[in-house]
Amino acid sequence: MAVSDTTAKPVAEGPELSPPDPLDAEQAANAGSSSALVWSDGFGGPAGNPPDPTKWNFDVGGNGWGNEELQYYTARPGNARLDGNGNLVITARAERYRGADGVERDYTSARLQTLEKVEFTYGRLEARIQVPAGQGLAPAFWTLGDEAYEGDEGRWPQCGEIDAMEVIGSEPNVLNGTLHGPWPSAPRGIGDELRLPTPLTADFHTYGVEWEPESVSFLLDGSVYATVSRQDLGPEDPWPFQHPNFLLLNLAVGGEWPGSPDASTQFPARMLVDWVRIYR
Repeated sequence: MAVSDTTAKPVAEGPELSPPDPLDAEQAANAGSSSALVWSDGFGGPAGNPPDPTKWNFDVGGNGWGNEELQYYTARPGNARLDGNGNLVITARAERYRGADGVERDYTSARLQTLEKVEFTYGRLEARIQVPAGQGLAPAFWTLGDEAYEGDEGRWPQCGEIDAMEVIGSEPNVLNGTLHGPWPSAPRGIGDELRLPTPLTADFHTYGVEWEPESVSFLLDGSVYATVSRQDLGPEDPWPFQHPNFLLLNLAVGGEWPGSPDASTQFPARMLVDWVRIYR
């Protein structure tokens, strides 16, 4: 994912780390004895409510987000809301929408982030998510360095980007984990893909990363499937993963990688998020 969009203006308020939601016994056992839960959101609340505004900001705009995406990201409940059963629902819709900036798009969706509300350096980040299938859909769970939105054009890729989960809707059996940085030796990022016998869209899965000072490991359902370290880059390439990152959740429509939706794509398309957690 890329960050660039001049309409993206995050809200800056709230604490750096909120108290974690309580875990039940099974969840605590799965977390492992060597890790401490420092923040979480279980998306509890009445159906139709927005996600907790002390934890999440909305990015709003429709100028392509650096990937030639086709949706307009809104802060409307129709694009991001709680379902009353402990899930955040991010919904992409096929609808003509004109934003306050005058930009018109044929699709809407939502992109949530935690800049200046929840930021962390090192540890394990996980989220339990069910992703949608469909040509042109691109759900993602990722992080950006905390200077990503500075200035008119932002500070990407110098800020660093960790893509914990990207699943292209036309390839529902493939999980992508990628790092991005200002690297001449790896202009499209560096990472790996995991090909699975069954589609990820069929159920919830836990996606995550284990972030250490000089490496990032990518996890599916608690198991590491790839690791990228500083040594995997060129000798002159910087390693921009030694300062705070914030979290992002979004469901993109169209763009350079997934391509455009077609007649087979079913709208509304929904990305369900059961919980998000940070361990240290």
